[in-house]
Amino acid sequence: MKRAWVFPCVVAFSAILGGCGKESSRNVTEASGASASQAPGQPAQGASGTPAASGAQVAGALGTVTMKQLPGEAAETLRLIKAGGPFPFADDGVLFRNTAQLLPKHPRGYYHTYTVRTPGMTDRGQRRVVCGGPRKQTGDCYYTDDYYVSFKRIAE
Repeated sequence: MKRAWVFPCVVAFSAILGGCGKESSRNVTEASGASASQAPGQPAQGASGTPAASGAQVAGALGTVTMKQLPGEAAETLRLIKAGGPFPFADDGVLFRNTAQLLPKHPRGYYHTYTVRTPGMTDRGQRRVVCGGPRKQTGDCYYTDDYYVSFKRIAE
């Protein structure tokens, strides 16, 4: 009988020690543009290779990736964006708020996010293309393969 209360106590204790509810560890939705935290002990680097003390990319330090360097699935996502769909996931094309301000600053509603399929995954995975400006245009797009922690500008 004593074991029945041990598991809930361990879970509650872990939540308390883990900082449950702290701003820095808060789990936010994907569309917010917030980044996930890095594993402890790993140096953080942005898309440009610039280390960031917070574990996120340094604002304004965007690298560049060419179409040839992108995975084939990202090129397919860009093709779908230009065509206006149909997109594989219902959340494709939703507003990306850029709250972490890793992308150039623009008014709310400028950026939208799209899934880049990952072979072998049944869910959306971590890869995304975020495009700014009018829909169906890909002149101001960015690629992330780490769920919005870092971005590279897509050079067409």
